[in-house]
Amino acid sequence: MSGTAARRPGPLLLGVRHHGPGSARAVRAALDAVRPAAVLIEGPPEGDALLALAADPGMRPPVALLAHAADDPGRAAFWPLAAFSPEWVAIRWAQEQDVPVRFIDLPAAHTLAAETGPDPDESDSVRLDPLAALAGTAGYDDPERWWEDVVEHRGPGETDPLGAFEALGEAMGALREAYGDGGHARDRVREAYMRQRMRAARREFGDAYAVVCGAWHVPALAARTTAAADKALLSGLPKVKVETAWVPWTHRRLARAGGYGAGITSPGWYAHLFAAPDRPVERWLAEVAGLLRAEDRQVSPAHVIEAVRLAGTLAAMRGRPLPGLTETLEAVRAVMCDGSDVPLALIEDRLVVGDVLGGVPDGAPAVPLQRDLTRRQRSLRLKAEARERELELDLRRDSDAAKSVLLHRLRLLGIGWGTPTASRGSTGTFRETWRLCWEPELSVRVAEAGIWGTTVPAAATAKAESDAAGAAELGEVTALAERCLLAGLSDALPAVLRALADRAALDTDVARLAQALPALARALRYGDVRGTDASALATVAGGLAERICVALPPACAAGLDAEAAAELRGHVDAVHGAIGLLDGEGLRERWAAVLRALAGRDRVPGPIRGRAVRLLLDEGRLPADETARLMGLALSPAASPADAAGWIEGFAADGTLLVHDERLLALIDTWLVRVPEQAFTDVLPLLRRTFGAYEPGVKRSLGELVRRGRSPKPAPGGAPEGFAPTLDPTRADAVLPVLGLLLSGPPP
Repeated sequence: MSGTAARRPGPLLLGVRHHGPGSARAVRAALDAVRPAAVLIEGPPEGDALLALAADPGMRPPVALLAHAADDPGRAAFWPLAAFSPEWVAIRWAQEQDVPVRFIDLPAAHTLAAETGPDPDESDSVRLDPLAALAGTAGYDDPERWWEDVVEHRGPGETDPLGAFEALGEAMGALREAYGDGGHARDRVREAYMRQRMRAARREFGDAYAVVCGAWHVPALAARTTAAADKALLSGLPKVKVETAWVPWTHRRLARAGGYGAGITSPGWYAHLFAAPDRPVERWLAEVAGLLRAEDRQVSPAHVIEAVRLAGTLAAMRGRPLPGLTETLEAVRAVMCDGSDVPLALIEDRLVVGDVLGGVPDGAPAVPLQRDLTRRQRSLRLKAEARERELELDLRRDSDAAKSVLLHRLRLLGIGWGTPTASRGSTGTFRETWRLCWEPELSVRVAEAGIWGTTVPAAATAKAESDAAGAAELGEVTALAERCLLAGLSDALPAVLRALADRAALDTDVARLAQALPALARALRYGDVRGTDASALATVAGGLAERICVALPPACAAGLDAEAAAELRGHVDAVHGAIGLLDGEGLRERWAAVLRALAGRDRVPGPIRGRAVRLLLDEGRLPADETARLMGLALSPAASPADAAGWIEGFAADGTLLVHDERLLALIDTWLVRVPEQAFTDVLPLLRRTFGAYEPGVKRSLGELVRRGRSPKPAPGGAPEGFAPTLDPTRADAVLPVLGLLLSGPPP
């Protein structure tokens, strides 16, 4: 091995902290000084075939090596690499110098066969944190601060590029002597395999190779062990077939401690430290000032200068060689944020962590479904981004409708790139709002979904058909039918409708039938907007509505308790809205007859009777006099106070009708005065719940009416005070254009 640096004989062991910019700079300096003939890196050997892609211009870290079981893509593990990761620097150095580079960690074939997660050591009860142990020995209470001081803040002018590695290796050796494997039981097997790969490298290159690995492993790799002992540790390990690929990664995912995160709390800061050629604190604070100015905060160059001085002063007071992230953020809070944590939180989110999303070359290996998804994303100009953003779609535009279809198909496949959310603008059915955020784990979901097909439409269709066949309840199938229409999966609808018809025919529970109908009605409504042929679905929905009309009245008169009555009242509302969306005047008439039956039966609980009366009144199918008569019967002295209070709750749901019809308000007032004292105490919670839900303006209007006394009761058929006796068609027609704009939104 050539070079001028004096060092111990044997291979060059470079113990690093994963994702440490100081370690990354030190690794490059050591490799430049020693210039080994080969580089071995901690990582799964299955990734060797993909290492050449690291030199592709389209490869932009952060990226991760994904390995998953071929027959179970959900069993996966990631090895993330950032631009400031020592392993990535070593890979790129080897490629630039045209020397072999290989992974030497335990194969993923064994790891995924033996474990169900990427880090089985998480379940160990006692695990040593070597950095915390060394920091405590040095008198530091914060291992991050200790690492920054001894490694990250090493200047580029250090004369001995290997001294830090040798010192860290000796420290780790002392820890291994005191703590053994430190609770990392799996490491013994991993290190045995690494030593085997090192023996193979020695046969090929002699000692002229370098090993880049976690500093914790250095003593074990330097230890003299026999090949037979290592082979015994590795014998009998389970094994599965594994597939690998490069996938984009994010700084935000690196910052997470659990799951597939790396636990690097400040990846954006680390990336800056690695990229800044000099004066990193000054350059960082200039970026902070730019971010704050973009948010309309007054930050001048004088603020930057003062923050640099304060950060340096804090570091000197604390005995630190250079200001770290702690001192820098404290200076920013004091000088640029006026002591407020609100703008500081923005800085921590955008710059300390960041939303950087890596990229992978087009030619990189990927499952066919991933390639098809990537092609569709580009065709639709729907870019995957790490930062959460909202996407407004107008389904009348072909491009927006295609985006909606793709996002719905991905959701059906369990790939939650987009989440539907409420639109802030128009509420028309042609509007959709999505919240998009691409998480690295979605690459695993894509791999899992690859078992259903090689393209997004084919996979979504196969998944929908399978879900329909395996659905246990009617509600699951109706929800699936709605999702199929939203996703434009016309090929899947026949199988879904067959399952829907079969389960609807066998289900006798009116509550489940009532829960299923609204989803079908919504599906038909959106199918019309998207131009989807849903005629077969309309037939099923009509048959379901007919069954509900037959079964609902007996179900409502079966001695229901208060909770069951409240649940059925909700179903009545839902069915009423659904039938309003279905075609067919005969069906609406049939439903109106059901409501009349519910409104006039004494055995039907008060909340349901009251709600039926209100729905008929709002539809114009019940005269005002008949409404007052039914209310008078419900609130008569013969009725129980609890039942009467329930009737009021069902009828006067929003209170607006009582404001405009003082006859009804008078009936409630008269009934309330007559309620016996003991019964009044019992019904008071229900009344408070009913009236307490009204809008403030409604409650204020009702209070004023009661306070000043009601106007004389209008004659039968007359209008309340303030209203004309008949409708003025001219004035009514004048609001129709405005109403049309509110409901339909602007033209495409």
